[in-house]
Amino acid sequence: MNENELMSSLPVPKAVAKMAIPSVISSLVTVVYNMADTFFVGQTGDPLQVAAVSLTNPIFILFMAFANMFGMGGSAAASMAMGEKNEKRMKQVSAFVTYASLIVGVALAVILMVFMTPVLNMFGANEQTFLYAKGYTFHIAYGAPFIIWSAAVSFVVRAEGASKEAMIGSMIGTVANIVLDPVLISGMGMGAVGAAVATTIGNILAGIYYLWYFLKKSKCFSISIKYFTCKDGILSGVCVTGLPTAVFSVLMSVSTIVLNQILVAYGNAPVAAIGIVFKANMFITFLQMGLANGVQPLLGYNYGSGDHKRFVSVERYTKKCCVIVGILATALFFVLREPIIRLFISDGEVVYYGVKMLIAYMLSGPVIGLLFVNMNCMQSVGNSFPATILSVMRQGLLLIPLLYLLNACMGLNGVIYGQALTDYAAVILSAVLWRRIRRRIERR
Repeated sequence: MNENELMSSLPVPKAVAKMAIPSVISSLVTVVYNMADTFFVGQTGDPLQVAAVSLTNPIFILFMAFANMFGMGGSAAASMAMGEKNEKRMKQVSAFVTYASLIVGVALAVILMVFMTPVLNMFGANEQTFLYAKGYTFHIAYGAPFIIWSAAVSFVVRAEGASKEAMIGSMIGTVANIVLDPVLISGMGMGAVGAAVATTIGNILAGIYYLWYFLKKSKCFSISIKYFTCKDGILSGVCVTGLPTAVFSVLMSVSTIVLNQILVAYGNAPVAAIGIVFKANMFITFLQMGLANGVQPLLGYNYGSGDHKRFVSVERYTKKCCVIVGILATALFFVLREPIIRLFISDGEVVYYGVKMLIAYMLSGPVIGLLFVNMNCMQSVGNSFPATILSVMRQGLLLIPLLYLLNACMGLNGVIYGQALTDYAAVILSAVLWRRIRRRIERR
């Protein structure tokens, strides 16, 4: 089967499955990848080290913000170029994503190294957690170029229809991280520092695989420096289209910092608990995000080729899948809520807070996938601004003030419901905005 058949004529359920299943697996691999550090650090039995990893989580989220901007934007731009049969532009997009990721990664590494102390103080690190957080940050910082590039190009590889290869790249990094975590954290006694080293090595290995893919296997893309350009709408086409996803991640980082600062007032146990809950709840969220991201090349290709009927069919089928998967995953997590938290740590106080927080965070699980599909649809038709608004609202303009308000009115019990309330508001608004955009497109 060639790429054109997959994108344009294969029955929608089969096309969605072929594109989405590897993407879902890649997303779940990412979840396992993110869970690994917290899990193995938790096995030390030290809540302070778990709290330190939680406090530094915004750094990794920030890396993912740029990776998602270049990756999602590059995927959308590459998919449209494929639909238009523009081979040169496909190569320019992949080269831009590569070198932009490396440049930003190096810049972030330098910033973190130079301003590490004020950054960690801003994140809420105290005298008990500072040294653990500093060690973790140092080793994750020099891995920034590899972390950002390997994550970004996985989206671009999927745009070529090579979902299996994108999945393999993600799995290489994850398997390496999972193997190295217990060796470095417990075996060599490095604790939280070992988790950061394992993460960086895993991403370096994933990057090597993607380098091989572009040099030896890719039919449409290139990472040759001669194709690198910011002109002809490449920079704006990639960055503007990927901006909603990037804004989403950046504001997630900011809101995580705010949440940690609020929780520190209640002690280190709630901070450790929320770190575990973030990682556990990622399973529900990323499962549906994987579905939505997996079909993005299908959406972009069919919009670029003018096949509106197939575009709508892909959208509707994906939404049905997201709702079904969301309900099943949320139900499973509700039943196993305490064992899930205890899987990471056995500290009684942390488990107590973790169970309460997990219940609150998974309330939006059944519907959050609709938000991701609507945002991807907007990005695929070149309407990035409404998707950006949704990102800003969900992780910034609504969530952050709501956290402070709930804390003032209801204390800790109120704060933990802030994300679910924001999610429902974002899902409703996304449905309204996308419906208007779709009607405007249909009238053309």
